Amino acid sequence: MRGVSFEVAADAYGRFMGRYSEPLAAKFVEFARLTEGRQALDVGCGTGALTAELVGRLGAGAVSAVDPSGAFVTAARSRFPAVDIRRAAAERLPFPDGVFGYAFAQLVVPFMDDPVAGLREMARVTRRGDVVAACVWDHAGGGGPLTAFWKAVLDLDPHARDESTHAGAREGHLAELFAAAGLRDIESTVLTVRASFASFDEWWEPFTLGVGPAGEYVKGLDARRRDALRGRWAALLPREGPIDIVASAWTTLGRAR
Repeated sequence: MRGVSFEVAADAYGRFMGRYSEPLAAKFVEFARLTEGRQALDVGCGTGALTAELVGRLGAGAVSAVDPSGAFVTAARSRFPAVDIRRAAAERLPFPDGVFGYAFAQLVVPFMDDPVAGLREMARVTRRGDVVAACVWDHAGGGGPLTAFWKAVLDLDPHARDESTHAGAREGHLAELFAAAGLRDIESTVLTVRASFASFDEWWEPFTLGVGPAGEYVKGLDARRRDALRGRWAALLPREGPIDIVASAWTTLGRAR
C-alpha cells in the first residue's frame, strides 16, 4: 500500500468507510453487468464490502479475494470461510492467467504501489474479453465522502496533503490508467451513494480510529490541534440532528486483451 497503513482493526475500517463502501458495492457490480456462471476476484477486499455483494450474487465458490493487510485477510476469512481469500498485493496476484470473468478493485487503486501494474495484473488473471473494473472516490472534484474533513484540514493546515492527487481521484484519470494498462473497450461513469449519521459526534468518531490517510492525519495531531480541527469541522457540519453525506466515485471498466 502506498505510504498508508491499513493494518488496523477490521471493525475500525467498517465504522470509518463501511457506510459508504457497502452501498457502493451494489452499484459497482451493476455497472460491471455481473452475470452468474463467472468467477470473480475482489482485489483489495478489505473487510469484505464488495466480497459480500459478489458472494450474494455468485455464491462463495465463484469468488476469490486478496488484500495486503493481514488484519483484513483474517477478518474476511472469518466472515467468508468458503471464499478463497489470500494475502497479496494487486501488483503480484497469486493466480494463473485468464481464470476470472471479473476482476474488481473497489476504492483500492489510489493505494496500489503502482496502479498501472496493478491493473495490468488484474487484466492478466482475467480471461480475454472479460471485465476489469475499478472505482475511486471523487476526492479531486470535492465529491468524495471526506470532502468536509479535508476542507477543515486545509483551512487550518494549508500545507497538508489531502487525497485529491491520488491515482484515479480526478475525472478521467481512471480511464487513463486503464488505457496505460492495456485494457480495451473502456467505459466510465460516476456512482453516487448517501450515508446518514445521527449526530456530529457519530460522524467524527471514526476519524479517530487511525484508518487511511484521514485517520493517520488525525492520529498525528496533538490534543490542541485535534480540538481545533474538530471545532472547524463542527462549523462546517450541523451539530444537531442527522448529517447526510453524499459521496461520488469515479468508476471505470475495461476488457482484457
